[in-house]
Amino acid sequence: RVQLEERGGGSVQAGGSLRLSCDVTTLPSTSHCMGWFRQVPGKEREGVASITIGGDLTFYADSMKGRFTISLNDAKNMLYLQITSLRPEDTAGYYCAATRWGCLARPTTEEGFVFWGQGTQVTVSS
Repeated sequence: RVQLEERGGGSVQAGGSLRLSCDVTTLPSTSHCMGWFRQVPGKEREGVASITIGGDLTFYADSMKGRFTISLNDAKNMLYLQITSLRPEDTAGYYCAATRWGCLARPTTEEGFVFWGQGTQVTVSS
């Protein structure tokens, strides 16, 4: 059974940094694309970034370029999202996700992402 588990959320002050992690050990071997998304209550979930299993290709939503870095560890069983210069508007639930196969044409949208974690809350205070 696939079970993605995010960790690393919390309450931070504006300007700080966080590194979120997601255990992707239980993903099927065919799952070659992973990503991070975030959602504020009452708003649609938005894509942050995605990465191919080899770690050689990364994709960022236009609004997320610069302060967000997605990565995989060498063992390919932990997915990370480094966030720097946090802002109050970054406050959201952050979710890791994965496709069943590879990244699709729009890798920072939910298209193709079928495995989801429960999310970890990030709260940024000013």
